[in-house]
Amino acid sequence: MTETNPGAASAKDNSGSTGSTRGEWPLYEVFVRGKRGLNHVHVGSLHAADDQMAVHHARDVYTRRNEGVSIWVVRASDITASSPDEKDPMFAPSGDKVYRHPTFYDIPSDVPHM
Repeated sequence: MTETNPGAASAKDNSGSTGSTRGEWPLYEVFVRGKRGLNHVHVGSLHAADDQMAVHHARDVYTRRNEGVSIWVVRASDITASSPDEKDPMFAPSGDKVYRHPTFYDIPSDVPHM
């Protein structure tokens, strides 16, 4: 298995032993919300033995300069996503819903600044 984050240090699991190698640990995707941000942004991936270790590694690797206020870690196997190859069938149906476009509605003349 390819190491996704070569900067991440190996760590011991909660029992104090190194257990299996990092390559056998589950892959986590890391999202960080910055001090000035309102939403979490994907910043990278890492391997960890469990959820708590993933949070600690994410803190150590992705918030070294005090830039984050919140961290989310999600097992990559738990993420379901659309395929970029399906972009036309997935997003094209919204084009036939003309009521979603402002040009569909007639604005009364007595409504100012619209």
